[in-house]
Formats: sequence, structure tokens, C-alpha cells
Amino acid sequence: MTVVIINPENGNVLKEKGGCLIDSEGNSFPIIDNVPRIAEGDNYTTNFGLQWNKFSATQLDKISRGIEESKDRLFAATHWNNEDLAGKEVLEVGSGAGRFSKVILEHTKAKLYSVDYSNAVVANYKNNAKLSPDRFKLYQASIYDLPFQDGSFDKVFCFGVLQHTPDFELSVKSLIDKAKPGGEIVVDFYPIKGWWTKVNAKYILRPLTKRMGNEKLLMLIKNNVEWLIKTYNMLDSIGLGILKRFLPVCEVNCFSSKLTYDELVESVILDTFDQYSPEYDQPQRIKDVSKMFEKYGATVTFSGFEEFGGNGGSAAVVRGIKSV
Repeated sequence: MTVVIINPENGNVLKEKGGCLIDSEGNSFPIIDNVPRIAEGDNYTTNFGLQWNKFSATQLDKISRGIEESKDRLFAATHWNNEDLAGKEVLEVGSGAGRFSKVILEHTKAKLYSVDYSNAVVANYKNNAKLSPDRFKLYQASIYDLPFQDGSFDKVFCFGVLQHTPDFELSVKSLIDKAKPGGEIVVDFYPIKGWWTKVNAKYILRPLTKRMGNEKLLMLIKNNVEWLIKTYNMLDSIGLGILKRFLPVCEVNCFSSKLTYDELVESVILDTFDQYSPEYDQPQRIKDVSKMFEKYGATVTFSGFEEFGGNGGSAAVVRGIKSV
């Protein structure tokens, strides 16, 4: 791999020595559980570390049963399914438990550099380290302090993350900075569709739930998930689906019909915790994200919604090419 690993604080090259990454000035970063930790362990993403280590396999595709939502979503958003990525250097920011890392490693020949700010890197390493060790490098680092030189990557993607960062626009800039001139950047994010976007249980209750202890919130969700699922489905069946937005539960009908009931419950618990626990939740207008791309040197090639899977899934996506 030719990407140079650096200390983001001073730009000096990092080299592995004695279980750490060390630069020429003696600054060091520990390698813990086989993953270099460029970031402090205690940060605003603690909830994500908890959820992805507890639900490390929940979102992984179950190919033998025809459940390939991660694959469908990644290729729908990027349009890389017909592109030869052999030898290309790809940066994934915000990998969680590695659902998309797994797709890249299994379905392309790209060299993947994957980053997460949380301790979810433990789950990602467990899920993917053995798939292709020569093509997979994993780091714990902030989107604002990535341990790579600017202009290093042929492809950069970031899914399900930007809305959960403190500064959405600065996060976009950080991604574009790491792409090579002519390289592609692809992001998805929570969209603002209209004035009604924040008129739902999530945004009404989040001021309280994000301040609850993560374990306490998770237990609260587990204890109530089954009646919430039943109520959600009941409102659908009697034509009162508009009221579902006021139930403190994720979109139950977005999951594959091929899941068992227990798998469905697990997925609903995970997604509901994912909605109510983050420190930040900042949906954006697609046109505003497109303007951010243009502002920081990327020509927008697509902005809009991409559909994936067979359950009406869609994601707000912006793709762009970094100016030469």
C-alpha cells in the first residue's frame, strides 16, 4: 500500500515500532487490539462504540438467505458495481462494525483504508480482518484528524456518519481534502425533506434520550420494543400510518421481509438506539451539501435520492469529483 500514514497534528510520517505508531519527534499512538488509535478513546461517539460492539453482526449481509442490503446500498450510492477498483485506494470514514468494509473487500479488489472515531473498530476488525489482510487497514481516528496526507485516495466514501459529526460542513471538507485530484467522493446523510422533517418522536425526545446513560437507554428500548413494533404495524393496518412518526421507534417496515422475528427485533433495537443516543443529529438539505462540495473543490456529479433493496429503501446522496 502506498498511502502514507501521518501524525495529523504535525504531518510527520508514522512508523510502527514496539506496539505503537511513532513519528520522528517521538510522538506515539498505541496499537490496541490490532488497531492504531489516533484518537482519544473517550469522545462524542461512545454510544456508537457500544452499539456496534453489542450488535457487531446485525447489519452484515446474510448472503445465503438473499439479504444483501449493505451491498445494495453501497453500490446504489456509489455506482461502483461496474467499475474496476483493482489497486485503487479507497478511504471509508465512519465504518462502524464494518458492514460496508465487508462489501468492499468481498466484491472489489480495492485497497481499503477504514476509519472510525469510536471503539467500533474492534467490531470491524473482528468482522473483516481475515477477509483480505493485504488490502485492509483500520484506524481509530477523527474525521477532522485523519492520519493520511491530503490527496491520497482514488475514492472516498462516508455513509451514515456526517449528520452525527459536530460540524457537518467541516466534515465534508475533510473528506474532499483526502481525495486525489480527479478522485471521487460519495456521501449519504439524513435529509431535510420539508418543515415536517423534525416533527416526530425522535427530535422531540432526543434532548432527553441523548443525555441518558447509554446502557440505560438501550435497556429502555429493549423492554419496550415488542409493543412498539406491534403498535407500529397496527397503525399501518388501520390506515393511520401518519401517526407512526410519533412512536419512539425506528421505521419498522424498512427491514427485509426475509429476517426472522428475532432478527427483526434485534434490528429495530439497534436502529432505535442509533436514532436516540447520538450527541449530534443534523439533517441537511441536499442542495446545501452540494454547495459544500463545490465550495471545497469537488464538482458535483449527482445529488438526490438513490434507492436500494426491495423494501423502499433510499438514501440522500451527493457524489463529486475533486478538481484537478
